[in-house]
Formats: sequence, C-alpha cells, structure tokens
Amino acid sequence: MAIIKPNNNTISAITALPAGVGGKVLQVVSNVYTGNTITTSTSFGDSGLSASITPSSSSNKVLILTNQLFGLDDDTDDRAGGSVKLVRGSTDVYAGDLTYEIFIENNTTNAMQYYFRNDLNFLDTPSSTSSVTYKTQMRIFAGNNRLISNAGAKSSITLMEIAG
Repeated sequence: MAIIKPNNNTISAITALPAGVGGKVLQVVSNVYTGNTITTSTSFGDSGLSASITPSSSSNKVLILTNQLFGLDDDTDDRAGGSVKLVRGSTDVYAGDLTYEIFIENNTTNAMQYYFRNDLNFLDTPSSTSSVTYKTQMRIFAGNNRLISNAGAKSSITLMEIAG
C-alpha cells in the first residue's frame, strides 16, 4: 500500500484555476432572515433579505438563490397584488415587467389574505472583486394592499461564486 503525502499548499494559496475549468463553485455564502418587513408602498423598498459576497475574480459569476415567504392582504377589497425583485447594490439584476407579478383575487367584496413562498434564482456577472450585496425588494400593486416579507417564518438567500 502506497502512502500519499499531501503537499503543503493551502486552499488560500490557490489564486487561479487551470484553463478550461469554469463552472466550479468557489465559495458559498448563505443568510437566513427571520424578521418581518411590511410595505404599503407602490415604490420598491428592501424586504430584509440580503447577503454579501466578495468574488475572487472579476470574470466569475454569482448564482443567487432565494426562498422567501410573503403574506399578501387587503382588508377592504377582494384583490391584492405586488412585485418582488432581486437587486445587486442599487442595480436591478432580476425584475419582472409587471407591477403585479404576485396577484390574488377572491371575487367577493370581502377582505382577503394569502401566504406563499417565492423563489428568485439568477446567475449574475457582477464584474467585480469588491464585496457585492444582493437583496430582494418588494412593493404593492395599489390601494389598501399590504405585502409582508416573512410573515413570522424564515427566508433564505444563498450566493455561490462560480468560476468564469
């Protein structure tokens, strides 16, 4: 039986991957949000879910995975709606085209509530070696709508640096 001796290199001493070795996961950062954030605004605002990562090369990508619980309600009407987007710093990296990507209607004149999990997954190219922060932002559709991030549960965001 041969004994294999590891060399004395550490992972931090590795500064580059061999050519043609793109797509490898280089680091993973994850954050869990347990607070509640409520909006009654038609303008986007932070939902409370965020995480930061520092890419090791400007040619690397960042895979963002979010799983977030929302509550949507309206105390006076039969419909409610809103939108959620993914932001890097102050730059939109994934935003839908509609002001009401989340929408529910119960066809009565009664108040309504709806709770659901929302996933946003996106492969971004931040072109940076500085720390970048990814977060979700949310807004309501109109009127007496109310959008609640977390609604008493947990939400998560995971960032994976992918070799370019």
